[in-house]
Amino acid sequence: MTAHQDKSVARLGGDDWQKLVSEAYFPLDVDMRDREAFRGAMQSWSLGDMGLSRIDCDGLIYRRHRRHFLNETQSALLIAVPEDAEVGFNQGDRRTECKPGGFLVERGDAPYEYWHTRRNRQWVFKVPTASVRARVGASERLGGLTFDARTGVASYFLSSLRNVAAHVEQLDAPAREAAGSHMLELLCLTIANDQRVLGSNQSSVRAAHLARAEQFIREKLKDPALSPQMVADGCGISLRYLQRLFHETDQSIITYIRERRLKRSDEDLRSSMARVSIAEIAYRWGFADQSHFSKHYKAYFGRTPSETRKEAARFIQGR
Repeated sequence: MTAHQDKSVARLGGDDWQKLVSEAYFPLDVDMRDREAFRGAMQSWSLGDMGLSRIDCDGLIYRRHRRHFLNETQSALLIAVPEDAEVGFNQGDRRTECKPGGFLVERGDAPYEYWHTRRNRQWVFKVPTASVRARVGASERLGGLTFDARTGVASYFLSSLRNVAAHVEQLDAPAREAAGSHMLELLCLTIANDQRVLGSNQSSVRAAHLARAEQFIREKLKDPALSPQMVADGCGISLRYLQRLFHETDQSIITYIRERRLKRSDEDLRSSMARVSIAEIAYRWGFADQSHFSKHYKAYFGRTPSETRKEAARFIQGR
């Protein structure tokens, strides 16, 4: 959520609705059958770096255009959960529908259309793309995927979402952050267990090898001895083949490992629950020493770890 504050707004008309959803999620164009007669209501809650909202509105279509995100430095995914009616979605080469009982992934860093033709209640879980990417790999594979949430981990994710919403107003900031992190982990577990995530421009065999390598890296990310050779050996492939797999994604394996470590370190630096030093965070995520970590952190994020921690502390104190 952009404001990182709880909000409850009822019975808004068309123009006000477009402003509200753009502030809650990201800039969007909204079209309605009758803009003056349109009515919508929203409740939204902050969960640390994530946000949860519930909307109840008449039929409409949202359009996210390239001009909406050209200057954005951070992207987000929206997890949409329809309750009353089917929703339609079109992003890239995927055109799909999602019925009640399931949920849909929307990428905020690519154009899309999202619509429903009649009044609908929906949950929306907003998560930083970087947090998902650090856990399941490339987010480009996710836009437009729908998940059946009636069984398995997906069902657990959805019931957790509803449970958090039922209690969120009684939770303090650290508890909300913990709830948001729990939901993020369940979401990523759901995504990682889905074979469609292996889909890419590569052959299915090469995509499977890449996904296995990414999974091995995530499991060993805290090991300071993690190296390309360790990954190759762990996956039963040659180092040269492994390097070629990552080269085809326009990124070296060394860069991939370092960026995942930096993103997980950044999450810890921002967390109000992390009561450890910057050096301990660096070591936790596999960096050999604090100076090495700080150099790469500043090069990647444009600020020092200390500046991030101070910024996060000011934010927590001010809300």
